[in-house]
Amino acid sequence: MKTRSPFLNSIADYMLSRHYSLRTIETYLKWISSYIHFHDKRHPASMGDNEVTTYLDHIVLKGNVAPRTQATALNALVFLYKHIIKNELSLNLNFVRSKKQPKLPVVMTPDEVKQLMSHLSKRYYLIAGLMYGSGLRVMEAVQLRTKDIDFDYKCIQVWNGKGNKHRIVTLAAELIPLLRNQILQVEEYLKLDLQNEQYAGVWMPNALARKYPSANKSLAWQYLFPSYKLSADPETGEIRRHHFHHTCVRKAVKNALKQTNITKLVTPHTFRHSFATHLLQSGADIRTVQAQLGHSDVKTTQIYTHVLQQGANGVVSPLSKIF
Repeated sequence: MKTRSPFLNSIADYMLSRHYSLRTIETYLKWISSYIHFHDKRHPASMGDNEVTTYLDHIVLKGNVAPRTQATALNALVFLYKHIIKNELSLNLNFVRSKKQPKLPVVMTPDEVKQLMSHLSKRYYLIAGLMYGSGLRVMEAVQLRTKDIDFDYKCIQVWNGKGNKHRIVTLAAELIPLLRNQILQVEEYLKLDLQNEQYAGVWMPNALARKYPSANKSLAWQYLFPSYKLSADPETGEIRRHHFHHTCVRKAVKNALKQTNITKLVTPHTFRHSFATHLLQSGADIRTVQAQLGHSDVKTTQIYTHVLQQGANGVVSPLSKIF
């Protein structure tokens, strides 16, 4: 693992103490480090609006990053100057805006989804099933708690998804036996963990930890996909059982893909793209799909209608009329 500078470590500590997610911390540190290195390792306190503008121009003109990537870099630097340097950036930074067009999402056919999933182990099969069957993002899937599965109403409660939003999504009935079995495995892990005097319970959001002090050792709050090993909480040092790391899912999908004849550039997120496209294909209303995916703006969901309008689903080729 790459060693961070004391300055970056201090930022990480600050963010941890304010309960930012580890993924957000990792992303922000990456952009802050890139910004510092671009300016020959000058301290950010000696720089400001001009240097930030130059950097944001550079990542677009030389790095050809997408608008969303540039926005993430800007967010990281706004955070840096507001909370760490204590000297906020101007609200009117005049930098080159990325105009790179977003790529159309890669979508598998139902047969390809079935083929790929058949090469996944039981645990990863279930995670892929939730991404394709319920439209979950990979982080939403691995962060599920056992209480989030509602077997009676066949739905899943997603808490603090992207944009810190909550939503309820459909649950494929075919996954229920696997989910019940998975919860039994979680229960076995918990029994073992409770025998360990060092075990501090699963991580809980701060307010809930205070309100329900014993909930961290209850089955309901355990992660549905627990890590195989106990580990130290990066914030407190306490021993806990965290959830699967999202990179494990990516590796599992990549290895399974090698065993198929699928030539598309498939990642875990492709299951979510396929869920949305197949749902629209089956006649679902776009607003329903928007709610299932947790999109704030229906324009984001409409990209899947563009996929359906390609080729035979949209325009009939003149060649077809000849034959």
